[in-house]
Amino acid sequence: MNGISELQTLEHHNLGEIVYRKLSQALMRGQFAPDTRLTIRELAASLGTSVTPVRDALLRLIQDEALTQKTPRDIRVPVLDQQKYEEIRSIRVRLEGLAARQAAALADKKDIAKLWKLVKDNDKAMEKQLWGDALAMNHIFHSALVEVAAMPVLNSIINRLWLQMGPLIADAYKHGGRAMIDDHYKIVEAIERRDADAAEAAIAHDILTASDLIISRIHSYALSA
Repeated sequence: MNGISELQTLEHHNLGEIVYRKLSQALMRGQFAPDTRLTIRELAASLGTSVTPVRDALLRLIQDEALTQKTPRDIRVPVLDQQKYEEIRSIRVRLEGLAARQAAALADKKDIAKLWKLVKDNDKAMEKQLWGDALAMNHIFHSALVEVAAMPVLNSIINRLWLQMGPLIADAYKHGGRAMIDDHYKIVEAIERRDADAAEAAIAHDILTASDLIISRIHSYALSA
């Protein structure tokens, strides 16, 4: 392979990875609602790229179970059924609880300051009803806990769960009001005190608080199908 071909292959690989990460982030932050149909050409136009890296990224996301392919031309954001939602919820409680416990042991002053800023920025976005910003801050906060815990394997697993859960969380978020963020204050307070038990309990409560609302949204989608 000559130098030009190697460079073209490298550029294609990098572009495909960038597109995959951008679409993954959009899903985790609820930028695509459940049952949204995604078209390759529209996504390529919005991302300013060719269709090939977008197609490759969508295929990866289908493998991640973040998207579903009904027909070759019909790729959608799935609507989880209640059983799958409850399974993912239970796994999140355990795994994000583990991250919170580890964060309570490892967080330094800089980490805690970052977590407080994320919570307060999220709160301000909710007050102003800037739901896109609030959803982004919500996801960044949860991701930051795993980063503070310094557990990259766990981070990869949790990201995959968020790929599937992000659209549903976003769909319910603005209907949940203050309940969607109150526990974030308790999580950071617990981490600041080095109280691993309280940090784990607070994030479990945070995840479970939205359950009834999310399940009601799942039922609404089932009725409209």
